[in-house]
Amino acid sequence: MQETKRDLEVTQVEFGEKIEKNLGYFIVKRIIDMIGALCGILLTSPVMIVVAIWIKLDSKGPVFFAQSRVGQDGRRFLMYKFRSMCPDAEGLLKKLEDDNEMSGPMFKIKEDPRITKIGKFIRKTSIDELPQLINILKGEMSLVGPRPSLPKEVAEFTSFQKQRLVAKPGLTCYWQVGGRSDVSFEEWMEMDVAYLLERNTLVDIVLIFKTVGVLFGDEKAS
Repeated sequence: MQETKRDLEVTQVEFGEKIEKNLGYFIVKRIIDMIGALCGILLTSPVMIVVAIWIKLDSKGPVFFAQSRVGQDGRRFLMYKFRSMCPDAEGLLKKLEDDNEMSGPMFKIKEDPRITKIGKFIRKTSIDELPQLINILKGEMSLVGPRPSLPKEVAEFTSFQKQRLVAKPGLTCYWQVGGRSDVSFEEWMEMDVAYLLERNTLVDIVLIFKTVGVLFGDEKAS
């Protein structure tokens, strides 16, 4: 991906034309999403059951965490995850804002004290993201696409960054397999827009297979 921000900055009309020309791609993409999500749930259900029990035994609070995220065309939906933080994590966020290691409106620190013992493991292996297979079945997300952002983050996006909202958010993307915590916020947004211009069935399949490797542990995950 050698494109500059200027190269990537295209109009919504251009995006619309690209979508219309690639109608077959989006039909195939939805089929892959449905099959992939169903197979993923069946194959990982034993792992998810063990993790659910482990979370319940590790700390008080719900097993799952549902949070409002911004999806395609700005529509909000509830994104599901396994809970990896203490129950009062949102309340403790203000005390940690000065320690934010991510540029831009997003918050991330490597040694987040809110993360539970099992939370560190399921984040390291990306197992915490598995419940989003339900979001994919519901049509709110795709296997591949820009990661869904919080409403408060989207409120601070530039017009360039808002271009990523033209796509259905995904379980994995260029950022997910290309650096994660080592990538700046601005680079992350450029990677997402680059995906929108480059996406095709082959690109999606390659990203899906690369993401499987993350399940064995990613030192850049946090």
